[in-house]
Amino acid sequence: MRRYFGTDGVRGEAGKPPLTPEFVLKLGQAAGAYFRTQEKRPVVLLAKDTRESSDLLEAALAAGLMSQGVRVEHLGVLPTPGVAHLTKALKATAGAVISASHNPYQDNGIKFFGPTGEKLPDEAEEEIERLLLEDHPTRGIGTVGDFREAERMYLDFLLAHAPDLTGLKVGLDLAHGATYRIGPKLFQKAGAEVMAFFNTPDGRNINRGCGSTHPEALSRFVAELGLDLGLAFDGDGDRVQLVDRKGRLFHGDHVLYLAALAFGEKGVVGTVMSNMALEVALKERGLAFHRAAVGDRYVLEKLKETGLALGGEPSGHVIFLRHHTTGDGLLTALLTLKALKALGGDLADWYEALPLYPQVLLNVRVSDKAKVMADPRLGEAVREAEARLGGRGRVNVRPSGTEPVIRVMVEAEEGAEEVARELAERVRALSQEAQAV
Repeated sequence: MRRYFGTDGVRGEAGKPPLTPEFVLKLGQAAGAYFRTQEKRPVVLLAKDTRESSDLLEAALAAGLMSQGVRVEHLGVLPTPGVAHLTKALKATAGAVISASHNPYQDNGIKFFGPTGEKLPDEAEEEIERLLLEDHPTRGIGTVGDFREAERMYLDFLLAHAPDLTGLKVGLDLAHGATYRIGPKLFQKAGAEVMAFFNTPDGRNINRGCGSTHPEALSRFVAELGLDLGLAFDGDGDRVQLVDRKGRLFHGDHVLYLAALAFGEKGVVGTVMSNMALEVALKERGLAFHRAAVGDRYVLEKLKETGLALGGEPSGHVIFLRHHTTGDGLLTALLTLKALKALGGDLADWYEALPLYPQVLLNVRVSDKAKVMADPRLGEAVREAEARLGGRGRVNVRPSGTEPVIRVMVEAEEGAEEVARELAERVRALSQEAQAV
């Protein structure tokens, strides 16, 4: 069991445990000690997003790593998947990113990638947590550098997968995040006419009313300005939501469906949150569908287990395993546009191709996720909810990997909202009872 690492690294509110400079320094020491067991002279690539706390946490992490004799190469502000790509391309020992992805600016986080460009496996994170319990005196004076070619190399990688976008009018919602510079450059170089929105980060506006979790403004801009489509990225650039010329939202399930058809995939890996309509539509075409736990690391595990190459989440976090080791919002956008070219038509023409079942997702803040999830009365409530749907829907209740939240999802042809609301109330009551004990 990991205490600090969740499904996407260490997360929390910056300046509060565990994301204090003191803890991050110790985390850097522990990680540095671990990387020294992997390589005699480790090199770690280090990037960040645009949060005001990222500089402080970056400095603390770098100091911890360097105290263990690690060479740290600063990449500056760069999307998370860019770090994954460069870690593998440059044969670095590891990559590290200071980011909290789609969370508000108050939050931040730290995630590590191994030399293959994949997130560190659970066992490696567990070993780093074990090393956190030990003292790590200075074992060498590590050095530091600024790798100024990082953005150019990542841009070249993306352009190698870009279709010709000449004549296409694209709106980009850059979430005031890590894609704010590279996003417009990429689509302009691919030939598109670009209108950039939410591209002036000030340290506190990342994801605020914008980005992949709030694409409403982009939907309005695309429809009002007569753009061909819109692309909304999240704070660290590993996911994307698409908007058609009428302002209608496409999400990850649509992307998976289009890509599977266009690229001749044998099947798709989704998650327990993937819409049932995707599963039905793929199976009608003779394509396999598998569900993994929520989190891109678990999607990747299932892809390897099944031998498939395409998987992802409704959030727009999609892995094209033939091209990259992790979800990449910019790459996903390019390959979706390539899929549309192969299939014919634009996003609006494909909007009705996958009518989704109504899905209700409620986030319930709780005092103790583990205690509520372990309560047998919660399992009983879930079984009762499933029985009410009579086999014509799904229920999923799971803890967030990054927040003190339990997510209640109900998906059904009808009655989803009522069942979800009642189940959320049961979760809330169990949480209040657990807190009172």
